[in-house]
Amino acid sequence: MSDAMTVTRLLTRKDALNESRVDSTRILLPLQEGEVVLKIDRVAITTNNITYAAFGDAMQYWEFFPTHCEGWGHMPVWGFAEVVLSEAEGVEVGERFYGYFPIASHIKMQADRVSKRGFYDVSKHRQALVSAYNQYTRCSNDPAYVRENENYQMIVRPLFITSFMGADFLQDNQFFGARQILISSASSKTAYGTAFCLHEKYDVELIGLTSRGNRAFVDSLGCYHRSAVYEEMTTMSKDTSTLYMDFSGNEALRATIHHHFGDALTYDCFAGSAQNTNFLRDTALPGPKPRLYFAPVQIRKRNEDWGHDVVNQRFNEAQLDFIRRVSDRQNPWMEVTETRGYAGAQALIAEMHAGRIDPRKGHVLVL
Repeated sequence: MSDAMTVTRLLTRKDALNESRVDSTRILLPLQEGEVVLKIDRVAITTNNITYAAFGDAMQYWEFFPTHCEGWGHMPVWGFAEVVLSEAEGVEVGERFYGYFPIASHIKMQADRVSKRGFYDVSKHRQALVSAYNQYTRCSNDPAYVRENENYQMIVRPLFITSFMGADFLQDNQFFGARQILISSASSKTAYGTAFCLHEKYDVELIGLTSRGNRAFVDSLGCYHRSAVYEEMTTMSKDTSTLYMDFSGNEALRATIHHHFGDALTYDCFAGSAQNTNFLRDTALPGPKPRLYFAPVQIRKRNEDWGHDVVNQRFNEAQLDFIRRVSDRQNPWMEVTETRGYAGAQALIAEMHAGRIDPRKGHVLVL
């Protein structure tokens, strides 16, 4: 066996997320005790991944997969990989795992806490990072895994955990006293996943905020009670207590909502952004201070409230319901498109960063 394995990888320029380059590095062999190498097979690329890069420094996302190249980072993605080398007991060559990966051909990890469910990567640089991202799920023992649904699972699962827990966070706090929820970027999968989890379950009106070009799509979903285009914001009634669920990160829109709704705005929940890389700057707005919503915090709370198994069961059931809905053959909400290779990934990420992606499409990268 050679003393190294060549790894092809796609690097993202940290201060210009639409710019990327392909290079190579090496994994030193032989492996040490507990180490594994996985070959990354296919991953999903969504605006959520652009958000990870946008908040790479503020939320430590760049630190999961160090590049050792100044100014360049690994954009994290979710997908599937197979074990090609293993010195970890309980992790066998040929096994398939779902989890958090770089856009690269291979990755070396330090597998620990190995169980039927999978393992955790406890590499030194990841030990202080959010543990939810360090967990790798063994497909053969994942009750939510269906081989033919892999593309949908990759696209939906990381987004839907934000949606599911976001909806749970809002109802857990009685919607902060609001009777209506404004959801920006309503055509995005995370936004309409949140609406899907809330629709017809609670006495609160869901209003999807969107562009004129995406309004017909938003209306066709049926999970919002009504839609509004951004230009209509200042004509909306200010008589109803209102919660803002922000998936756009647009500071001008946030300011318009705060100034227009005034005392009727009970809470501003910032859930992430693909286009705005400013991390919740204090712009001295009237009304409630915008608050970051971070899914792992609500997961941790519900693990304490319900227990890990119940959280998993409820999430898996809701996720399967959502996948069934988005993939419905008669009226699908999503059409999966596969892109192959690193050049294809570069073009796709640039288009996504620029906001030129059809909301009806979900994108999978086959490496």
